[in-house]
Amino acid sequence: MNPKLTPGRVLAAVVVAMTSWIVHGFVEAVLSACVIAIATWPLYAAFRVRLPRPLARRGGAALFTAAITAFLLAPMVFACGALLGEARTLLQAEQPEALQALTRHADASAVLGWAQSLGQFTLRHALTVAFTILLLAFFYQHGGNLACELRSALRRSIGGAADRYVAVGTRAVRASVNGMLAVGLFDSLATAAAYAATGAPRPLTWAAITGALAAMPFLGYAAVAALALQLAWQGLPTTALLVLLLGATVLLAGDKLVRPIVVRGGVQLPFVWVLMGCIGGFGALGLAGLVVGPVVLSLAREIWEERRRGAAG
Repeated sequence: MNPKLTPGRVLAAVVVAMTSWIVHGFVEAVLSACVIAIATWPLYAAFRVRLPRPLARRGGAALFTAAITAFLLAPMVFACGALLGEARTLLQAEQPEALQALTRHADASAVLGWAQSLGQFTLRHALTVAFTILLLAFFYQHGGNLACELRSALRRSIGGAADRYVAVGTRAVRASVNGMLAVGLFDSLATAAAYAATGAPRPLTWAAITGALAAMPFLGYAAVAALALQLAWQGLPTTALLVLLLGATVLLAGDKLVRPIVVRGGVQLPFVWVLMGCIGGFGALGLAGLVVGPVVLSLAREIWEERRRGAAG
């Protein structure tokens, strides 16, 4: 028997493979919780030291998890709810019988299939969010010990470079998250001014919707397009065109100027690579991929530079 292929190693490999197969459906939740925990760990540490010692030990993680969950979910819930409300208002104002006519002429099986798909989609993402919250509380509670164990394992595996890779990954995670938040805030403020200047209705509401969605690449354009379509449907084509042009300009500035400036210190990549990391990560891993993608590319660049320096030396 190959001395390297011992029964213990075979058993360990089988267990690892089965574990990966069982939990692969929760990868998005695990990565999302890791990203949030890494990005907010300094805030959590500052929050915990201000609590009474018994409360910090027993409930600090749960309290901070609740606060972060509300901070992250509230904008998206507001944006989705506001968009649905605007769509309903528009249908009732322009075509009061549209929904009834659509219901009468719709195929019952098609409607049932659509409703079933929507229910499955909603349930899947609700479970992902729920597991992300549970894992986030776990990471806050045990994150210090987990980080030490991870560093020790990496040092044993790859030597002294482990600390540098951990530092690069941590900086990239925090820079990417800061970039998302900065873009959302910039787009909210700038589109509020743009919408108000064009005379669009409820500019603050639409600006809040745009900013909440703009934290993720390309979703902000959907909000701008929705407002432009609403204005065009209401017989205001000039205002609709102005909203479309100014809104797209603001979103372009947020992605091309604000995001690179914010993430420059943590993600040492050209903008096009940051964008590819965000888009590719989102396609592979969902929302967590918006951060994980640039982080992976940053680590790949660091490894490449290290190998190149070694070859040159």
